[in-house]
Amino acid sequence: MPFKKYMLTGLMVWLPLAITIWVLSWLVGSLDGVLGSVLSGLAAVTPDSLAPLIGRLRTIPGLGVLLVAAFMFVTGALVSNVAGRWWLKQWDRLFTTIPIVKSIYNSVKKVSDTLFSSNGNAFRTALLIQYPRAGSWTIAFQTGTPSGEVASHLGADFVSVYVPTTPNPTSGFFLMLPRSDVIELDMSVDQALTYVISMGSVPPHAHVPPSALQHKSS
Repeated sequence: MPFKKYMLTGLMVWLPLAITIWVLSWLVGSLDGVLGSVLSGLAAVTPDSLAPLIGRLRTIPGLGVLLVAAFMFVTGALVSNVAGRWWLKQWDRLFTTIPIVKSIYNSVKKVSDTLFSSNGNAFRTALLIQYPRAGSWTIAFQTGTPSGEVASHLGADFVSVYVPTTPNPTSGFFLMLPRSDVIELDMSVDQALTYVISMGSVPPHAHVPPSALQHKSS
C-alpha cells in the first residue's frame, strides 16, 4: 500500500535525526544538571551579592557542555608539559594507594590508554572472522595481541579481537584467534561500524584490492 510505504520511508528519513537530537539533548541535560548541582553548592558558600550571577548561569542552556569541553582542553594542555606530567603521576599515585578505588581506577585507565592512545592499535583495523561457527562470517575489530601468561599458553601469532553486537555495538564478545583465521579489511572502522549498526543494510563503499586490479589488467 502507498500509505504504508510512504510512512516507512518518512520514518527512515527522520528516525536517525530524531535519535541524534535525543542523544544530544540527553547529554546536554545531564551536563547542565551536574553544573546546576555545582552552582547550587557554590551558592551556599558564596556571598549574597553573587547569588544573582550564579542564578543566571544556571539558566544558560548548554553551558555545562562548554565548561566540560573547556576543562578537558585545559587539562590536556597542562599535562602536555613536564610540570603537568609530574602532577599527573602524583594523581595516579594517590588513586593507586586507595584499596578499593585502585582496582577500578587502574582498570579504567588501562582501557582508556589503550583505546585513545595515538600510538595504539586498538580499534584501528576492521577484520572479517568466522563466528560463532565455521562458515558464519561477521565483522570484528582488532584490539591488540595476547600477552603475558595468556600468550604463553596460546603460542605465537594470535590476535585479540572484539566482535560487536548489532544494533548496539557497545556490547559484544572478546576473542583471541590465530592471525591466519582473520581477514584484514580495507574498509575504515567508521564504515565497518556503520555496516554493523545497520545490520548490513548500509554496505561500505566498494573497494577493489590492488591485486585484483593487476590481475584484471594482465
